[in-house]
This record gives sequence, C-alpha cells and structure tokens, in this order.
Amino acid sequence: MLVAEEQSAGRGRLDRSWVAPARSGLFFSVLLKPGDAVPQERWGWLTLLAGVATATGLSRAAGVDTALKWPNDLLVTVDGEERKTGGILAERVEDGVVLGIGLNVSLTEDELPVPAAGSLALAKASVTDRDPLLRAVLRSLEEWYGNWRAAAGDPAASGLQETYAAGCATLGRHVRAELPGGRTLTGTAEAVDTDGRLVIRTAEGQHETVGAGDVIHLRSVH
Repeated sequence: MLVAEEQSAGRGRLDRSWVAPARSGLFFSVLLKPGDAVPQERWGWLTLLAGVATATGLSRAAGVDTALKWPNDLLVTVDGEERKTGGILAERVEDGVVLGIGLNVSLTEDELPVPAAGSLALAKASVTDRDPLLRAVLRSLEEWYGNWRAAAGDPAASGLQETYAAGCATLGRHVRAELPGGRTLTGTAEAVDTDGRLVIRTAEGQHETVGAGDVIHLRSVH
C-alpha cells in the first residue's frame, strides 16, 4: 500500500485529472494479487468490492452513510443533497490489480473542486482524523477481500453482490449512461448482474447491460 498526502496530478477514470490540497483527504493505492484463487474474469468485481469496503469502513469509523454510485463513486449527503466525496480506480497490472482510492475528508465548501463535490466533514462525520479512517477502511477491505477470495471470487457466495446492491444509490433511479463510442442509453437502473455490470431497463422494456461508461442519476423512480 502507498499513501499520498496530497494529489497534484491524480488520474481518474477516462484519464480525468484530479487535484486535492495537502492533508485534506485519504489518497492511497493497494496492490492485490488474487492469484489462481480467483478466475481472472471475476477480477472486475474488485472496483465494486472496494466501494463496499470503503462505505462499510466509513460507516463504522465516522458514523456517516456513504452510498455507492455505479461503478466507482462514493456519495454522501450534504444538506439533503447527494454529493460525490470519493472515487475508486482499478487498474490491471502484470500479476494483480492496483486499487486507487481517493476520499475528500476535511474539505470545506470553498475548497471543493466543483460544486457537486462533498466531503466527510460537510456530511457531518463524527471523525475526520485521517489515521483512524484509513485504518477502518483497510480493515474493511481486508475482510471483504478475504471473503471474496475464499469464495473464489463468487459475488453471490461472498455476499458482495447483495451488499453492493443494498448500498447502491444508482439502483431504482432513472439514469443516462454515456457509453464508449458516444452512444447514450436512458432507462431505469434495475440490477447489478453477476459480472458486476449495470442492468438498465429502457422505455421500450428492453434490458441492456452496461459494463463501462459514465452513469448520470436523473431522478428517482417511485
């Protein structure tokens, strides 16, 4: 594991840049090597696993509810508004996967990079000391990763698929998915399948799976 004090040239999905002031958040990368214990076609679940582990750890350590936006964003509620407070990037390396996790912890409104961003402090977290927060997230990651690996990466047997769905703010929402190649898909996000893909029901009643792309929450479906 490597921990950084600040981000001056961070990289997110689709090569987007990301910066954060020194000592304002948690910015760390973890190398995981599932090896032969998990078939490589299941390694894609590691992004979702990291989201579940981070949300669980923050709930325990800081008493803040963190929701998951498919596939890799962490959301908190600030003054009744859903805001992004963190993100996860998984990259395949020769013999494993590097998980990069970034969390806004103590940023004030004036320090936020964009108005739609949030932080644990703004979400009224009971703890904003980064040391116990990092330890809590890592303990949770160790637990979830161990269970997933012991189940040979099976998302159902490890409880990962059910727990992710329960904490996913995307499910049940009307969404627009911006897909590679410039295609867009609009509909209701209904499920996360066994491969970790988002299942969207279109207005025509067709079910389409999305494995990559940007998903925008449009409104809740009642």
